[in-house]
Order: sequence, then structure tokens, then C-alpha cells
Amino acid sequence: MIDRGYCVTMARYNAWQNRQLKDILEAMEPAELMKNRKGFFGSILGTLNHLLWGDLMWISRFDGGEGPGGTIPDSPARHPTLGAWEAERFRTDGRIRLWAERLNNIDLKGDLSWYSGAMGRQMSMPMQVCVVHFFNHQTHHRGQVHAMLTAAGMKAPVTDIPFMPEGD
Repeated sequence: MIDRGYCVTMARYNAWQNRQLKDILEAMEPAELMKNRKGFFGSILGTLNHLLWGDLMWISRFDGGEGPGGTIPDSPARHPTLGAWEAERFRTDGRIRLWAERLNNIDLKGDLSWYSGAMGRQMSMPMQVCVVHFFNHQTHHRGQVHAMLTAAGMKAPVTDIPFMPEGD
């Protein structure tokens, strides 16, 4: 289904997308970032906070490191400022990339088991499905942010993987 190369490419893509967003978001007023735009997680910052929370939850399952704490309903308020979000986003993107670069294909075989607070029970799924979900979840919520930015009159970033710079 997937291999280490897929994970490295998607980790690079994730970091590139977040760097592009950072530049756009810094040009916006804080009130515009926190304005309820009727997204599933309300605002642009709320959606980005949820996405960061989800990334930390999944990467902690993959690498055995620290998770984000809190719950899905708490996630939109994780960081009240863009600066706080940017700092943790940068660290998390590095963590994701290191995990992907250190992977062996065998690490993607078998099942991943975890306790899901959202479902209130123990879960187990093929590791490859969990990894695909992890990267798909990122793309899904960044797509929501893209739509909110466009609706706010901002120029949203390029999202096409073929246009990702080689060095990223």
C-alpha cells in the first residue's frame, strides 16, 4: 500500500504547506484569524489548532513520544495566538519528518493499537491505514483553511504536490 518514500514525501509536503500558511497568516489581523467562519472548528486558528492537536496525537502513537493531552473538543483553543501555534507547528513538523526519515518499510506492517478517547475504547487498525489517515487528515483540514482564507480575501497557498520545491 505505502512505503517509507510515501511517508517522507508526505512529511515534506506537510511542512511545506505549513510554512506557506505561516507567511499568509502573519499578514492577517489576530481578530481575522479567530473570527468564526463557520468551519467545523470555527475559525482559521481553531482549525489549525485542531490539526496540530491531531498531528501530535497520531505521531505520538507512531513514535511513542509525548501526545498533546486534551480532547478533540478542546483542540481548537490549544494556542490562543498565532506565535504559539507557529512554534509548536515548527517543532511538530520536524518531529514528523524525523519519524518518516527513520522509518523502515517493515515498520509500516502489522497493526497499530491504541486507546481512542473519541471512540471511548481500544482500537486496532493496520499501521498503513493509520499513516494514510494521518496525512489525509492534514490535507482535509488544510483544505478547510484554504477555503476560509479565500473567503477572507487572502491568497491561499499553492497546494499541488508536483509544485513542491525539491529542497523541502
